[in-house]
Amino acid sequence: MLRLLLGGGGHAPEPRRTVFIEATKAFLGKIVDQVLFIPYALENYDRYLEIIRELGLDAGYHLEGIHLSENPLDAVTEAQAIYVGGGNTFRLLHTLQEKQLMSTIKARTQDGLPYIGVSAGTNIVCPTIATTNDMPIVWPQDLRALDLVPFQINPHFVSGTAHYMVDGILVPYAGETREDRLKEYHEMNDRPILAMSEGSVLCVEGKTASLVGDTSWARLFRKRQDPQDYTPRDSLDFLLS
Repeated sequence: MLRLLLGGGGHAPEPRRTVFIEATKAFLGKIVDQVLFIPYALENYDRYLEIIRELGLDAGYHLEGIHLSENPLDAVTEAQAIYVGGGNTFRLLHTLQEKQLMSTIKARTQDGLPYIGVSAGTNIVCPTIATTNDMPIVWPQDLRALDLVPFQINPHFVSGTAHYMVDGILVPYAGETREDRLKEYHEMNDRPILAMSEGSVLCVEGKTASLVGDTSWARLFRKRQDPQDYTPRDSLDFLLS
């Protein structure tokens, strides 16, 4: 049974962090005691692992960095659970492809290995990484990702026009809003996009999907349809069909 816990990013402020930590504990339970952490989305793997522990985002579980393993493929094969951290999605996908880990991660997760992802780690469970917010600082072999869910995700979603400060005055950003960019995706593609707000958490258990925690909400974009907002009170099971 597919088991995914996916964070929309922005979990550093304490209320959001608490939601993610409690969701992680409920998701992994007491059966798992060691989690394989994949830090490939950032440059400094050791420091990334330290930050996760310092913020308590390990939720009390022992995190073992995959970069400390002599054989990353064996580490994935033997893992009790996988936790893929955020950062640059292009770098993450490029490294996973380069180390030939994609097919093993996908197969193990489809067989029920608990998978936790945040931001970039959430992006790569989708069919492609086409709805990431990141710059292509490196080119992966292609944009195809793990394809564990049949929809796209846009993490760190913020609605409306951004503003920035100029000489003490808030000035609206003149470029595209996030909504504009996601609608551009649908000019060329058909898959729905679940735009997850910062602090949101999506839990997938088999054929069920729902947001969890009081900091969670998401906006669903579908081609030629008006966007629709969802909260933890709403079922998202239909997205898995």
